[in-house]
Amino acid sequence: MAKVTISSVIDAPVEKVWARIRDFNGLPGWHPRMVESHIEDGEDSTTIGCVRNFQLASGARLREKLLDFSDDDFLVSYSILETPQPLTNHKATLQLRRVTDGDRTYAEWTASFDAAPEEADKLAEGMGTNVFQGGFNALKSHFAGQS
Repeated sequence: MAKVTISSVIDAPVEKVWARIRDFNGLPGWHPRMVESHIEDGEDSTTIGCVRNFQLASGARLREKLLDFSDDDFLVSYSILETPQPLTNHKATLQLRRVTDGDRTYAEWTASFDAAPEEADKLAEGMGTNVFQGGFNALKSHFAGQS
């Protein structure tokens, strides 16, 4: 099983960062690699088990299932159901925590998945750099200069 963990500190209060990312269907609104998303079967985007179907800037489509969602814990977990990447048994969690020093946010995005040994490191690196860190960089840019 491959694992990847990326963390960052965002210069904004945790409530503001959570408000920006909490919508499971809202990736295109804050992540530069995501261009379109919808929740299948008209379900609410906070309903455990709902499936988001989204398109990347590259044109690839993914389907992900919401596994856990908590406004109290600033947490969302999901699994990939369909992806063009050669991976299976994917589970990811994005969680925010309050940093009281400067009223900032500690963000951590983790994932585990199965992949062929010769592919696992490359997939983990791409997921960590392009998806997770790319999302954090976009959030940091968005909140730069805001109070």
